Amino acid sequence: MQLDPAQLAALSAILRTGGFAAAAQDLGITQSAISQRLKTLEDRVGAQLVTRGQPCTGTETGRRLAAHAEQVGLLEARLARDIGALAPAPDTRLRIAVNADSLATWVLEALAMVPGHTFSLVIDDQDVSAEWLRRGEVLGAVTASSTPVAGCDAMPLGILRYIPTASPAYMTRHFPDGLTPETIARAPMLRFNAKDRLQHRWIARYMGVQASPPFHDIASSQAFVRAACLGLGWGLNPDHLVQAELSRGTLVPLLPDSPMDTPLYWQSSRLLGPALAPLTRAIRHAARTCLHPMEG
Repeated sequence: MQLDPAQLAALSAILRTGGFAAAAQDLGITQSAISQRLKTLEDRVGAQLVTRGQPCTGTETGRRLAAHAEQVGLLEARLARDIGALAPAPDTRLRIAVNADSLATWVLEALAMVPGHTFSLVIDDQDVSAEWLRRGEVLGAVTASSTPVAGCDAMPLGILRYIPTASPAYMTRHFPDGLTPETIARAPMLRFNAKDRLQHRWIARYMGVQASPPFHDIASSQAFVRAACLGLGWGLNPDHLVQAELSRGTLVPLLPDSPMDTPLYWQSSRLLGPALAPLTRAIRHAARTCLHPMEG
């Protein structure tokens, strides 16, 4: 199926900016032209591509088509550089999936090392971020999976180490006689969202029980640390994020020497490997500044 690049550009702009008016401004055309291009594209593929709202969002088909358009743009930019075009290749937009804790600790440093691109970040748990690659909706992903998605390469980045932390006052209130399977099951816990099973895995490993404590959902890495400092609950925080709090004593480990290590990998499209090489190099370099090395 041959798709019109202008219509794909209109779809991408709507999803990138969140609305028809903003997309029209972004592309320098009228809002009616944006609407007409989207309607023609939807008629062409026989499916709704955008869910109208504030903001507008893409349907599954719409997101895949937008990702396809971004991949084509990246390949064209690479080709222009390879053949020595006189004009500089146009900036391209890269959509990647990252976990929130990597975003809070090292990923932004990597993106800052890759000028000439804009980025669209999908924030999702490292255990499921590879699914975005599998659906063809992103070009690369920071993931906990070492098994390459079909058509992708997987490169080890390092280990993100988590420390179980809480405030001293919280420890006194909930564990006056130390941690036990009974007290850990009653003490309020922090989790990022429903996909976050890290705290449950820590309980199973170090307390030897399956427990479902009461919990707060806090979908922000920095707010997660702040909530622990304020005594809302205990949670596993990246060691890089809580070094200062542990040094000051505003946070303390639940148990000494009880980390949870999460190996991270960078997976990206093999077809786009040469075009993504600068980003891949930056990702690997920035990861080394924060993550612990993998054994072997």
